[in-house]
Amino acid sequence: MNWSIDFSPLIPVPWLWAAAGIAALLCAVLLLRRSRGAALRTLALAALIAALANPTLRQEDRERLANIALVVVDESTSQSIDKRPEQTAAVRAQIEKKLGAIPDLEVKYVTAARPTDTGSRGTNLFADLNVALGDIPPDRIAGVILLTDGQVHDVPPTAEALGFSAPVHTLLTGRPDEFDRRIEIIKAPKYGLVGQTRDIELRAMETGRASKPGDLVTLKIKRDGKPDELRSIEIGQTATIPMDFPHAGSNILEAEIETAPGELTPVNNRAVIAAEGVRENLRVLLVSGEPHAGERTWRNLLKSDASVDLVHFTILRPPEKQDGTPINQLSLIAFPTRELFSEKINDFDLIIFDRYEHRGILQMSYYDNIARYVENHGGALLIAAGDDYAGATTLYRTPLAPVLPARPTGRVFEEPFKASISTEGAKHPVTRGLPGAGIDGKPPTWGRWFRQAEVKADRGTAVMSGAQDSPLLLLEKRGKGRVALLTSDHAWLWARGFEGGGPHSDLLRRLSHWLMKEPDLEEERLIASAKGLKVTLERHSMGETVAPAQLTAADGSVIDVKLEPAGPGIWRGTSEVKLPGLYKAANDGPDGPLTAVVHAGTEDPREMSDVTASAKALQPMASQTGGGVFWTGSRETVADPAAVNVPRVSMLTTAKVFSGSDWMALKDREAYMTRGVKIFPLFTGLLALAALLALMTLAWWREGR
Repeated sequence: MNWSIDFSPLIPVPWLWAAAGIAALLCAVLLLRRSRGAALRTLALAALIAALANPTLRQEDRERLANIALVVVDESTSQSIDKRPEQTAAVRAQIEKKLGAIPDLEVKYVTAARPTDTGSRGTNLFADLNVALGDIPPDRIAGVILLTDGQVHDVPPTAEALGFSAPVHTLLTGRPDEFDRRIEIIKAPKYGLVGQTRDIELRAMETGRASKPGDLVTLKIKRDGKPDELRSIEIGQTATIPMDFPHAGSNILEAEIETAPGELTPVNNRAVIAAEGVRENLRVLLVSGEPHAGERTWRNLLKSDASVDLVHFTILRPPEKQDGTPINQLSLIAFPTRELFSEKINDFDLIIFDRYEHRGILQMSYYDNIARYVENHGGALLIAAGDDYAGATTLYRTPLAPVLPARPTGRVFEEPFKASISTEGAKHPVTRGLPGAGIDGKPPTWGRWFRQAEVKADRGTAVMSGAQDSPLLLLEKRGKGRVALLTSDHAWLWARGFEGGGPHSDLLRRLSHWLMKEPDLEEERLIASAKGLKVTLERHSMGETVAPAQLTAADGSVIDVKLEPAGPGIWRGTSEVKLPGLYKAANDGPDGPLTAVVHAGTEDPREMSDVTASAKALQPMASQTGGGVFWTGSRETVADPAAVNVPRVSMLTTAKVFSGSDWMALKDREAYMTRGVKIFPLFTGLLALAALLALMTLAWWREGR
């Protein structure tokens, strides 16, 4: 039960105060003049004012409400290093025991700053605290206890921003004497032109001890396919590292500083920079042996690609054809054979011979130049042939023969047929998944072709077959370069939509880009992707099986990922990782190791920029709210993280300071819920009238004597 007196004035409050003031003035005058009956008159006026104030006695039936304490447990990435998880668990167990012994105290535990794939960067404990406070009345909050390493990035500037009046305490994990070394990437490229270099700026930093000017640390640099490079850099000073772009696609550089004795964690000592190598406009030389319907198909396809610079020549009349027409009337420009095939041949990324026969236009030495261009300089050659490849003037009878994957038999199929994907072609990225190819034994839905040169494959991979199962499209990696042979000149029928057409654009574009070493069209490829902390590895291969892949974390730990078949030429595997960060995937390939880089979880360089425990960020908030900051670990507790120091906890009702050297307190809010109310009038009705009349009568009687 709780008793109190309330007032419900019968007149407006300003009038009541005015009446009380006038009455007080009159009483003062009567008392100063020592008038007869002044005391009784004062009592009568007081009774009148009391009647106007209408006092009531209030009786409340109250139910006490428990105080609420919130314990915010930091589960950010920096809390997972060293022995902090064990230390955090030990501190939480003790704080649960101490808070559980306090009567009328309800404890809520809040898990905060857990890494997710959609979360904000840094350790944001107060953002998660505000969410938990959404359904808690502020007048019941006894206090907040933060269990963290102190690296918090959203501390409010003032205590008023919290929205409640209660102490905020901090229990720090880690130790006050921690030391850590880390690598910081200041500037890194996202892409670069193939064959060029771009600079990376980085520096080595130390926290927890003061490094001397000139102190050096060893930096290890790993590049694609190159031996490790060691450099010495000064701590705290920016160092510039050149990054090469030897090939298109992902180029990876790893930078790692040596681990110091007693260092907190080596996780942030390593950085992986992945940048895309992009080519400048690709230069393609297209030589058509004669005007024909398919010539325009090749030209339109290559001209439609903005990344291709096309040089196209068509032989309008072979040298053996003599009809008396002047040469200047048959040629728009002269065919600069020496310039193209001798002086500037290495400037081209791809050379295409379209229905071209050897008729003396090119010297034999030029064919030899083209063969060396493919094998020694990494060039690409495409022969788009028809019946010309089967005749006496075939390109196979030139010095190009050593780089061509198949020899002609001299026979030409003049019959309708449908192109089909071979078993190897179902795995190859050039032909894998072509629209309309037919699946589960169904024939392709493409239109028919009507002419094909028969060949016998000596090398390479036949990815498509045609009439009488003869190889239609053959691909080969020759030396440093690549060669493709298409044994039919009827691809243009697909472009014209004959019998529904076919995927001519997809096929020819993939073919040309594979020849020019587009990374997305490599037969042997490793792809890494991540959703949250789940990393997926996809392996493309022409082999029958693939070995497990290795996933290397920033701390050097390796996870084996088993790859399961996921389609022709595709294997896939997933792995759950514990920590967000950059991971390097590796797998053995026929031509050497394959690598890929992926970032798991939210990319959060701020979280790992400083991982040493510190009271600096949370001390101002503790001081403003009367709370305290306590270290739970020390040098003595390093060996046993469960041996923590947790201060005793008590409750205080009225205090401004809620912490000491070895104790902390919560605020008893004395909150309650009113179950019922009874009101008793004190000076109204007949009682007030009788008292007022009695006092006035006594005053009149006393004055009359």
